[in-house]
Amino acid sequence: MKNKLSLIGGAVLAILAVVAVAAPWVTSYDPLAINLSDALLAPSAQHWLGTDQLGRDVASRLIYGTRISLVIGVVSVGLAVLVGTAVGALAGFYGGWLDGFLMRLVDTLLSIPTIFLLLALIAMDPGEQLLRLAAVPGAGPVFKALFDAVDPQLLVLMAVIGLMSWMGVARLVRAEVLSLKEREFVLAARVLGASPLRMMTRHLIPNAMGPVLVSATLGVGGAILTESVLSYLGLGVQPPTPSWGNILNEGRVALGVAWWLTVSPGVCIFVTVLSFNLLGEGLRERFSRS
Repeated sequence: MKNKLSLIGGAVLAILAVVAVAAPWVTSYDPLAINLSDALLAPSAQHWLGTDQLGRDVASRLIYGTRISLVIGVVSVGLAVLVGTAVGALAGFYGGWLDGFLMRLVDTLLSIPTIFLLLALIAMDPGEQLLRLAAVPGAGPVFKALFDAVDPQLLVLMAVIGLMSWMGVARLVRAEVLSLKEREFVLAARVLGASPLRMMTRHLIPNAMGPVLVSATLGVGGAILTESVLSYLGLGVQPPTPSWGNILNEGRVALGVAWWLTVSPGVCIFVTVLSFNLLGEGLRERFSRS
């Protein structure tokens, strides 16, 4: 409560979450409705943030785009935390050759430019491969239900960003586990006959989650930036589905005559990422005192 900036960041994120959930009630405009007669209208009382080249209300597209950006950020970081925690806990607990192998794998992946690897993976169109799985006998109904709920492109985007973001979490968890496994309560659990799985899941990982939570909070902002960059390059969320990145890309070609198409999504990205960073800084201070 003493960190006012952290409280502000948390409050902004709470507002964004409410707006994303209540999008149909927040705006009366359909983000996909085309009305060429209203193309490139400047911000006004009717259209708060103007309209785009197809006459779509920019504010409604940004509101619905909030859903995409927050879901991609949270789910991809959740996947990164899951993988990184498992790898870091195994490496720190067992040590030896397993620790050496996993940490060299982490070092190798960290040496690869993430954005170029993301571009290469997405350019291979794994979404098309997922769609083919829907035709496999037995698996078809499962994948069809999944794809009806979530766009395959979004699944691929979240998976790729998450699987390229776990290395830092693995290092954090490994360092915490190396320190914690020599503590008295872990040694007592070992003497009492607790299995390695029980020691990791009941004693080590829960006590190592403080720094991981801080890292995850900061990582959501990074994931949102990554999605925005990929969508800006045309390899992320595909139109007409609105996301902050592809709205920014669409506004690029009309920057000279419709500044609001670029400024509006840019401000949304800036404020959201800044809010996550402020919240993460507050959490870091809190856990550093405990």
